[in-house]
Amino acid sequence: MAKKVKKAHLKPLTKLFLLGVILFLLVQVIGQARTYFSLKSQLADAKEKLQKVKDENNQLNSEKEKLQDPDYVESYARSNYMLSKDGEQIFYIPKKDK
Repeated sequence: MAKKVKKAHLKPLTKLFLLGVILFLLVQVIGQARTYFSLKSQLADAKEKLQKVKDENNQLNSEKEKLQDPDYVESYARSNYMLSKDGEQIFYIPKKDK
């Protein structure tokens, strides 16, 4: 005598509940993925901005070091502000545009 094997049938309410749980989890995963990629993009932008600020800081530190040299300060003032020593005359010759 062979025993009849009962197949496990889920009740419609149980199926609906499982479908709801699956959909809820799917929405949560999609939301988390969107948040992850958004934050990843913001992090990349922040790293790029940080690198630009570091480069600018290095350039300013270099300029600061140069300004400690009196010869550089004199040269800078003469070329950018048309300053002269006593008794000197400065002639400005504009560059021709080609």
